[in-house]
Amino acid sequence: MGSRSLPKRGLASSSITWWLGYYHQGKRVRESSGTTDKTEARNILQSKIGQRAEGRLVVGADRVTVKELTEDFLNDYRANGRRSIGEAKRRTRLHLLPFLEDRTAHSLTTADVRAFIAHRQEQGASPGEINRELAALKRIYNLGLKAEKIHRKPYIPMLAENNARQGFFERQEYDRLLAKLPEELVPVVTFAYGTGWRIKSEILPLTWRQVDLEAGTVRLEVGTTKNKEGRLLYLTDELRDMLDRQWQEHLAHYPACPLVFHRAGRPIKDFRGSWDRACREAGLSGKIPHDFRRTAVRNMVRASIPERVAMMISGHKTRSVFDRYHIVSDGDLQEAARKLSRAVSVPNGHTFGHTGTVSLDERPLSS
Repeated sequence: MGSRSLPKRGLASSSITWWLGYYHQGKRVRESSGTTDKTEARNILQSKIGQRAEGRLVVGADRVTVKELTEDFLNDYRANGRRSIGEAKRRTRLHLLPFLEDRTAHSLTTADVRAFIAHRQEQGASPGEINRELAALKRIYNLGLKAEKIHRKPYIPMLAENNARQGFFERQEYDRLLAKLPEELVPVVTFAYGTGWRIKSEILPLTWRQVDLEAGTVRLEVGTTKNKEGRLLYLTDELRDMLDRQWQEHLAHYPACPLVFHRAGRPIKDFRGSWDRACREAGLSGKIPHDFRRTAVRNMVRASIPERVAMMISGHKTRSVFDRYHIVSDGDLQEAARKLSRAVSVPNGHTFGHTGTVSLDERPLSS
């Protein structure tokens, strides 16, 4: 272990930081241990010697900052063309960096992460918001490890969430909404109700090149979905009839428009005003377009479609997300009770659970 640094002016000798000295690839390396504890500094040195022996030593890792790793994280978003880069910038630059950017990556501890959580809670952030920011921090460190800029990361705890939305559309609610929507949004909502696809990123950008009416299919190409996987949908009769009408309108009035869903030949970019107005007039205030993802999953489960197939149709990649969207309504519970009653019912005058039947008025023989 190398020499001790001189104490900073005005600090007691107990705050002197230990420095490390070792050889790597034939060159002498001298760097701060970041600790005033001799035993801890010696352990850090032994760890580096072990990493060197295993070929995992990253020289200079202790100087890499959280800010530098965050820029790499955002560059990864740009390089992969992720649509959510705006959200990534907002979470890192408004919340993570103001609290952590002056820290080196290796100096960050779980205690610091908990302090960040407490700070965001004081600001009124929800558990869901904080967890998305913590997930970004995890990704920041994982990318740093893969790039071999750092060799360790802190444990990053997550908060319990109990705020999953419970919204979905019953058929009569869906019909009431269709009656109030502007004409150009009716096909969009019809497709969302039947498939559970994401309206903004998967339905509105659909082009006729992706639709095969003869085969009765719609295709999402690899790389165009949130999970980057392609998807093939076989159309129901209702969806096929709707797309037939859209195609006829395309041929008659908008042959130059490649979009399946549009507003007089132009892309539909924002329909929040029309949506809110239609929901209010239909007595459905509080509903959001994303409720159709939950609705479609529940409808498929009700139709006895295997969950693996339902996940392929709706585009849910993980079972946990699928479970969160599979909402059970009062009607589901009532139907379960009816099915259970039919399953366990037996003829009058007989008991349940025997291989044969025993009349209730029979008595055991006396001895």
